[in-house]
Amino acid sequence: MQEQTLNALITLIDILWLPTLLLALAFISANSWIREFIGKTFVNLMARKGLDEESYYLIKNVSLPTEEGSVQINHVIVSAYGVFVVETVSVKGWVYGSPHNQSWIQEINRRKYKFPNPLLQINETSRNLANLLGLYTHQIHPMVVFVSDTMFKSEMPENVTQGMGYLRYIKSKSNEVLAGPQALDIVEAIESGRLANSYATDWQHVRHVQ
Repeated sequence: MQEQTLNALITLIDILWLPTLLLALAFISANSWIREFIGKTFVNLMARKGLDEESYYLIKNVSLPTEEGSVQINHVIVSAYGVFVVETVSVKGWVYGSPHNQSWIQEINRRKYKFPNPLLQINETSRNLANLLGLYTHQIHPMVVFVSDTMFKSEMPENVTQGMGYLRYIKSKSNEVLAGPQALDIVEAIESGRLANSYATDWQHVRHVQ
């Protein structure tokens, strides 16, 4: 009897595994929050595997207080070559836009949708961070990483990247712009000044943005 039950269970698993997998993939593809989470995880993992941890310090999900409210950053990577401020974007399909447009266009399944220009957002975030840390423009590098199945249909600046392209951009900065212990001081300032990751912090930031 137990053997028949086990065989029946194995048969059921054999029948259902593929439809279940396809359903799970469809759910992930349709759910922007899950895509964003996977994208951020990908960026974190690639930073840890592709960047020398003795030269680059990764800080995730940073919220810092400002005079007007707060600034939120997906990833900050600190090194002697500057502070890299990274925004991940999970928009998929064809993407059109220029650095100065307020909105960019996503085209998917022959339909077009507007979304806020992430480059303008990360530039503003970087300016706020630079002011908080007392950094000059050449010491901070804003960048955008698209982490979904995206194809750029407009020419993008070098700091708008896809997938592993963001590591190539970081490594392209080879001039040391933070002297001596300055990079470690910046890491300490961010870690000690960051707000707790919580719903209240997120809600405060959303109200500030609105």
